[in-house]
Amino acid sequence: MSERTYERLSVFKTYKLYVGGKFPRSESGRVYEVSDAKGNWLANAPLSSRKDARDAVVAARKAFGGWAGATAYNRGQILYRVAEMLEGRREQFVREVAEAEGLSKPKATAQVDAAIDRWVWYAGWTDKIAQVVGGGNPVAGPYFNLSSPEPTGVVVVLAPQESSFLGLVSVLAPVIATGNTAIVIASEKSPLPALSLGEVLATSDVPGGVVNILSGRTAEITPSLAAHQDVNAIDLAGADEILAKELEIAAADNLKRVLRPQTVDNAQWFATPGTERMTAFLETKTVWHPTGSLGAGGSSY
Repeated sequence: MSERTYERLSVFKTYKLYVGGKFPRSESGRVYEVSDAKGNWLANAPLSSRKDARDAVVAARKAFGGWAGATAYNRGQILYRVAEMLEGRREQFVREVAEAEGLSKPKATAQVDAAIDRWVWYAGWTDKIAQVVGGGNPVAGPYFNLSSPEPTGVVVVLAPQESSFLGLVSVLAPVIATGNTAIVIASEKSPLPALSLGEVLATSDVPGGVVNILSGRTAEITPSLAAHQDVNAIDLAGADEILAKELEIAAADNLKRVLRPQTVDNAQWFATPGTERMTAFLETKTVWHPTGSLGAGGSSY
């Protein structure tokens, strides 16, 4: 007796936001259509509201103390775990990046491989950046003078619009590698790889709230975040010139750190990133401590 064959319906994926370690739909109940490079429908993505943005800030602030207080070695282990999980879902991301950016499979594969390697690269930096930007300072007096880096706090990251995955990882990984928590505004045109990254982060030991991912209209979501009093910094990588100026003015209200957008094309995202994006969201704490004296001779240690 032959097996019965039938034509099955496709199971379409429901993409959701990633906030506080959970996957809510947008509070607004809205979605917008995401198309591939040829204009073919791919999925409906959540259209985030200002309420979603405020919820993301609350989640990021709640997670900040534990993440900033974790050892640098532990943060490195977790970032490496993200790379491991991405390696296991490599084919999915190759497909999503190829559809989102209109790339051939080999080119999309190169983008995804570079993004995975980028997580490994920043994982290696978590316990080394302090030696680069901190240290002992020579002073004229009987004191120890030591400087050490500390994370800035809650950072809003506007993901690059044209590099939906490699560019996204390149701006997100350095923020959390140094102990900050992040609110990511995904590429408006190609948000699906970013939303799928949330699924990876949720299963990679990254504590809930350390990374929060919103999709929607960049110009609609970001002004309230730039003006939010509990946001400490903003990376304008995915903003155009007009929006960047508006957000920079709003960010000045509580003296946020602002990383201005830089002209970077897809090819440049492959380059070794250096330490600039890590140091952009670090504060320097300097401690003075008297050395004291040893014995009657007055020698100091």
